[in-house]
Order: sequence, then C-alpha cells, then structure tokens
Amino acid sequence: VQLQASGGGLVLAGDSLGLSCLAPGRTFGNYAVGWFRQAPGKEREFVAGVSWSAQYTIYADFVKGRFTISRDKAANTVSLQMNSLKPEDTAVYYCARRGQRFAQIETHDHFYDHWGQGTLVTVSS
Repeated sequence: VQLQASGGGLVLAGDSLGLSCLAPGRTFGNYAVGWFRQAPGKEREFVAGVSWSAQYTIYADFVKGRFTISRDKAANTVSLQMNSLKPEDTAVYYCARRGQRFAQIETHDHFYDHWGQGTLVTVSS
C-alpha cells in the first residue's frame, strides 16, 4: 500500500499548516495511522498517531497542544493540523499505516508497514 502525503511547504514561525495522508484505492478504516518526521541529520521520530476507531490519539511531547491528528473515514484520509509552528519543526513528514487491522497505535516506526513518500515542511524564523 503506497500512501500519499501532501500539504508541506515553507511557512514562517507561528504559522499553521495542514498535512493530509491518502491511501489511493485502499482504506485506512481499520488501521492505526501515524505521522513521523525526520529532520536533516536526525533519526526519524514519532509525531502523532490515531487509532483505527479514531477514539484514541497519541502525541509526542514536543507537539502537544500545537498539532492535531484526525481521520475522515468517508474521505479515507488522515490529517495533521500543525499550529504555532517553530523552526525546529522543519522536517520531512511521513504518514504510515499499521499492517495489522485493529492494532493499536505505536510510537516506534518499525510497527508500521506502509509509508508515504514524505512531504517537506520548512519553518523559517
């Protein structure tokens, strides 16, 4: 399953940006989905995740209160709304889907089997 992440761009510190993740021809419906990011020279890190039911969400401490993950089952998309962006949020953002139905959200990337190509977010000061 190839996911498509979109919505990245160049913004100023304090601005907002919304990312979307789509699985063309597939469904997110019964799978947990996560957003990860990788900044230049750094390891990929977990940003946020949403359960298959949309009942539960998990956020990395460094985005709590600023980012919101959500899923729209009718549109078959998972979104990441990013507010109050900081220069340290600059990274390539990836969406990923767990391979096992009804599995819980995990914060480590090796639990996710399907990945998008990434979308670059650059926050300028």
